[in-house]
Order: sequence, then C-alpha cells, then structure tokens
Amino acid sequence: MNTVQKSTIARALVALTALTVLVAAIPTANAATKTITCYKGTVVKKVTTAKCPTGYTTTKPVVKPTVAATTPAAAKGATVAFSGTYTGKISLLWGDSYVQATSVDGTGTGNVLGLTDLAGIGSSAPANQCDTFNGSGTLSGGGNTLKVTFDSSARACAEDANAPTGITFTGNAIINGGTGKYAGATGTLKVTAGSFNIQSSTAGKKEIDSFKFTIAGNIVTK
Repeated sequence: MNTVQKSTIARALVALTALTVLVAAIPTANAATKTITCYKGTVVKKVTTAKCPTGYTTTKPVVKPTVAATTPAAAKGATVAFSGTYTGKISLLWGDSYVQATSVDGTGTGNVLGLTDLAGIGSSAPANQCDTFNGSGTLSGGGNTLKVTFDSSARACAEDANAPTGITFTGNAIINGGTGKYAGATGTLKVTAGSFNIQSSTAGKKEIDSFKFTIAGNIVTK
C-alpha cells in the first residue's frame, strides 16, 4: 500500500471516527440539557436528569379551589348589644293638657353600631306630673335604619307642676324592623336617663329645646 493510499485511508478513518463520536454524543447532550418539572406536594423542582428524584413525580398535583369565606350562620338571628347616648334638639308645642314633640333630631355616640342619627316624634296628655307618653322614631346611619316605638312603660315626669320646668323620661323602645342589615330586626332598647327643659311659661307656644338620653339593649337581626 503506497503512501497516498495510507494517507487517504487514515483521513477516512479519522472522519468516520469523528462522525461516530458526534452521533454518539448528540443524545447525551440532549439528555443533559432537557429540563423536566417535578412535584412533591407544594414543592416544585426543575431537574435535568432523566427522571424525578425519589418522592417526586412529574404529575402536577390538583389544587383544591379556595372556598370563599361566608358569613357565619350566627350572623342571622344574632343578638347584638347596643348602647349609646343621643343629644340634639326637640321641637315642642305644649298646652294645659297636652305636650307634643313635633320633631326630635339628634346624634348618638357610643356603641351605636353606626346608627348615629336619631329622628322621631312624641306626644302626651298628662293628667299628673308623671304620666305615660307615646313616641316613635328611627335610628339610622350608613344606609341602615332601625325603627322603634315606645311601649306602655314609657313615662315622663315634670319637676314642677308649672312651666318652665325640667322633664325626665324613661321607657322601653320596642324595635319593629328597619332597613338594610336591620330589615326585620326585633328587640328592646331601654331609655335609662332622658331629659329636656321646657323654657316657656306660656301655654300654646312653640319652642326648641336641647335633649339628652342614654339608651341600651339588644338588637336581634333577622
């Protein structure tokens, strides 16, 4: 075999060997660079091996949907404590045998559950210095209202037989529904200390006086 033939055969063998090495290396390179995702509970791991480590799987775990928070069942028919003090103005028309509160407007502070505004009316036909009265009103705020009506326990007492004089009043305000979150509400709120002063000594005269009362009880939501 001459030198040229040997050189040609050598080059062919080198080329063949290089091609063989290249072909053999391709799968290995692909395997080395391929990334798979492995899961174990909430742990996610990306690896370049042919399979996941022990304890891991390529199957992605099913995530259970989050259950939206709901209002506890106790929120319906719940008993909510209420207590506060209301102050404001009362418009009066009074005579020898009657007293009319044509309007009552006030603002409350304390644990009034957002019901900061008071509006109402009342009337009485007193035969004694202490006698019953009729009254109704609404407590409101934040788009919600609570309706109340005084029951037969409501009493107003004058300090003196003749005006001007101070008036104190107490009684149970019965809840008879409302609007918003107090729709259908029930319960009893008790006025423990209420007062205002009649300023005029002239019967039949209208006047506007300051009032204040403390009220507390329970609201039962529907």
